[in-house]
Amino acid sequence: MIKGIHHTEIDIEIPFHDVDMMEVVWHGHYAKYFEIARCALLEKINYNYPQMRDSGYAWPVIDLRIRYAKPAVFGQTITVRAEIVECENRLKISYLITNKCSGLRLTKGHSIQVAVNMVTQEMCLATPVVLFEKLGLEVS
Repeated sequence: MIKGIHHTEIDIEIPFHDVDMMEVVWHGHYAKYFEIARCALLEKINYNYPQMRDSGYAWPVIDLRIRYAKPAVFGQTITVRAEIVECENRLKISYLITNKCSGLRLTKGHSIQVAVNMVTQEMCLATPVVLFEKLGLEVS
């Protein structure tokens, strides 16, 4: 568990094309907001998708959980926090979406990614060393 070591926050203003006729964000767009924050976090550790590919590994999402508390609405600015909480055998990133103005929690969730060797197309049972290096952790 490495909770709190690597995280980032981004702000997103909810655009009109993300909402329904009630001006509420369609539930599927939260996965997109998670992805935007995940890319910002991976960029921060210099291991975004191009660097993953160049290291010889794909990291597909194999599990995505979203828990909705309150809706985001058109024009609202949300803050999306992404935090790496596990990196042993898998990459687990937790997310928290809050109303930027009030700090009120709107949504939370997590994604789980696993390393796949791009040459053999086999899932790696252990985390590749490159991820530990990018996180500044010693390999055990």
